[in-house]
Amino acid sequence: MDTLVFVLKILGSLGVFLYGMKVMSEGMQRTAGERMRRILATMTGNRFTGVVTGVATTGLIQSSSATTVMVVSFVSAGLLTLTESIGVIMGANLGTTLTAWIIALVGKFSLADLALPIIGVGLPLFFAGRNKWRSVGEILIGFGLIFYGLSLLKDTVPDLRSMLASTDMETKDQAESIRKFILQVSGKGYFSVLIFLTLGVFLTIFVQSSSAAMAITVTITLQGWIGFHESAAIVLGENIGTTVTAWLASIGASADAKRAARAHLLFNVIGVVWMLIVFYPFTAGINWLGDLLPESFRTEKHDSDVGFKLAIFHSLFNLANILLLIGFVPQIAKLVTGWVEDDEGERQPRLQFISQSLLDVGELNIPEAESATRELAGITRRMFDGYLNVLSNPDRDLSDEVNQLKKLEDDADLLTHDITDYLVRISAAELSTENARTVSRMVRIAAELEEISDVIYRLVQITSRKYNKHRAFGEEANTNVADLANVVVEVIRNYEAALEGNGPDDEVLQRAIDLEQKTDRLRKAYNKASMRRMATEVNSVKTEMITVEIHNQFELIGNYALSIVKTAHHLTHEEDEEDLMS
Repeated sequence: MDTLVFVLKILGSLGVFLYGMKVMSEGMQRTAGERMRRILATMTGNRFTGVVTGVATTGLIQSSSATTVMVVSFVSAGLLTLTESIGVIMGANLGTTLTAWIIALVGKFSLADLALPIIGVGLPLFFAGRNKWRSVGEILIGFGLIFYGLSLLKDTVPDLRSMLASTDMETKDQAESIRKFILQVSGKGYFSVLIFLTLGVFLTIFVQSSSAAMAITVTITLQGWIGFHESAAIVLGENIGTTVTAWLASIGASADAKRAARAHLLFNVIGVVWMLIVFYPFTAGINWLGDLLPESFRTEKHDSDVGFKLAIFHSLFNLANILLLIGFVPQIAKLVTGWVEDDEGERQPRLQFISQSLLDVGELNIPEAESATRELAGITRRMFDGYLNVLSNPDRDLSDEVNQLKKLEDDADLLTHDITDYLVRISAAELSTENARTVSRMVRIAAELEEISDVIYRLVQITSRKYNKHRAFGEEANTNVADLANVVVEVIRNYEAALEGNGPDDEVLQRAIDLEQKTDRLRKAYNKASMRRMATEVNSVKTEMITVEIHNQFELIGNYALSIVKTAHHLTHEEDEEDLMS
């Protein structure tokens, strides 16, 4: 029973720590999520800026797993190239080493004593604040819970040295049995290193967080359960174990997303392999560096300075690994490209909601939805290009092209469903006001694009019926249809431009308004011309009715396109906001 209570206390302490990390990370995303995702998507032009971006992002959200999952998501969405993603992943490995320093400093400065006051400051902001102030309160609460959880973990894990010196025989026997077991697996050179490395792999896979695994490792080391070499080996294993999350996130994603996950594994495994070769000289150097710190700094509040030495080891190992491998990023990219074959002949890939089990990264999933929306717009353009080909070749058998257009229309329906479902899942999290508004309007944009794909396929069906009935347009009708079709081409180009970058400016919006008015004006004029021909030409009624129907469908595209551009414009121009959902 005592063992069960002990295990539950360990899990409870770890739970407080993990929940604090979750709360702080999600608050940070709501406060700076827009900037972080823009940075991730744009400030990775080369491998060096990618490393800096990875360090900064992971330092903010305190989870390398969450960062690498986002990277996989961004690669899947086409927002990052494979080479850029490898740089970010390298930086994420270095950014996560901050956890070891925090844990080492908890004992030095008794930061746990500040946990409740920090939570006390954050609580009123969380309940009374609005928007970003509420998120700031969330950050403070999470920050306090992290240190409170670490304090609980430190107090729960007994000091093995104190247990051995205890006068209580039962406690002393328990400590002796633990000491004997550790001695059995320690002191056997590289064999012991491999044992503890394997333990680190499984520990990280079990808790699904390298930060949590590091918290456990540093704590049991400070309490005298294991020595520096054993804990360093566990840290190496944690570097491999943390790659599992990104690997799982890449399942079902694009080939490049799978390659990014494999690159993460390859980078960490290569690092562990070379570190095993120089393990003992490297750890000797870490001991020397650790001894250079003032003794009062190293040991105050601790019986050992091993916590700082472990933090130094974790940071320098990852930094050395980056410096060693950053020059080989193209080779790593080439290797994983050969490892994962391209998905040949596949249809448009499904939009996959990629998240991390511990942290809600909904705020940072928005770029993939934006990318999928742009892809949906691209489908409508390809459909209209295909329709124009059908329209302009009445004497050719284009049944294969018509079937391909039907497949594109099915893809548009499928992608719209995926985008809507994806955005609903994002909105299930507590989003910032700005991102909640973005999500709701992206749902509308996707719906309008899907309507356009339906209209274009109706045009294909109408034109096919015209050919099947052998109804030939006159010269004037052909000219009018071609003129209106050319305007629709401009309409589609305009809303594609509106969905690129940071949204449409006033010029793009005004052009959408002008084009919509032009399609409406031409539709009315050309329909009047069709009615005139019906009245003057014998047996032209059925043919002219098809012409009128085509004109009306073209004008519908203009209406939907204007709604798309207006909605996209309001995402970045709140001062002109109207009630678009009415």
